[in-house]
Amino acid sequence: MLIVLTAPIRVLVTGAAGQIAYSLLFSIAKGDVFGKDQPVILLLLDITPMLPVLDGVVMELQDCALPLLRDIIPTDKEEVAFKDLDAAILVGSMPRKDGMERKDLLKANVAIFKSQGAALEKYAKKTVKVLVVGNPANTNCLIAAKSAPSIPKENFSCLTRLDHNRARSQVAMRCAVPATHVRNVIIWGNHSSTQYPDVHHCLVNMSGSELACFDAVKDDAWLKGDFIATVQQRGAAVIKARKLSSAMSAAKAICDHMRDIWTGTADGEFISMGVYSSGNSYGVPDDLIYSFPVQIKDKTWKIVEGLAINSFSQTKMDATAAELIEERDTAVAFLGV
Repeated sequence: MLIVLTAPIRVLVTGAAGQIAYSLLFSIAKGDVFGKDQPVILLLLDITPMLPVLDGVVMELQDCALPLLRDIIPTDKEEVAFKDLDAAILVGSMPRKDGMERKDLLKANVAIFKSQGAALEKYAKKTVKVLVVGNPANTNCLIAAKSAPSIPKENFSCLTRLDHNRARSQVAMRCAVPATHVRNVIIWGNHSSTQYPDVHHCLVNMSGSELACFDAVKDDAWLKGDFIATVQQRGAAVIKARKLSSAMSAAKAICDHMRDIWTGTADGEFISMGVYSSGNSYGVPDDLIYSFPVQIKDKTWKIVEGLAINSFSQTKMDATAAELIEERDTAVAFLGV
């Protein structure tokens, strides 16, 4: 019997000693993301003071005795972490501290993502798929992409899948159906409180037949009011309740996002991802990382074009674009590009 051995892929997770990574690494290592027959080499990057904690994470991964996990490389050095990467999941970022102005947060993160973008440029494969999670994710992603000019901008995306999953779940709970019975919600724009969770194209499977979301929910005021606010502010609500930011749900969203890049989206279904805007039918300005509905095939995303947009939606899509333009212009000024 001929056994074909699949070569391992090299996957980087930054902020690897943090709480999102702690929820994420097991799923990657056991094959939930890149496939049940795809061996992985995990590269784990964090800042020097976190290396003792990272050693503990490595011990636990070793102790899971996972057949697909071929090697684990913990490091505080970018030249080690970014070498020959197939996938990079950039979770680590400067968190906002009490009293910190948003522009100060942007300035600190521009430095981090400029450096990591340059490391991708210098050390990673040109085919690397880069997912930025660390906030402000859209603008951090744009800075990383601009700092790695020889890697296609299409290879960079930021995480809005958590918002997408939150929206899907809210609709499912309201309709008393499993979340898998809700498809084609959309998150437009920034991963911030200006994001626009849009259900005008969402379908809900109710007792075997698919209904438009507005027909399934039968509460337009909720869908245009509290539903949107709940999704926009869910991260803050989790922090208020747990005294920690979303980790388990963020890790699940990262897995969903990367798995869809690797294996594609189902026919007739689209998901939300922050991707590079360069000409689209929705009037979103160029040179932003903006969350769109996308379909993925052969590891390549395409924006779902031609969806009808009413004035209610357009106003919200424009507002989140305006915030992203302001963030970008502030960040690029710090970047010196």
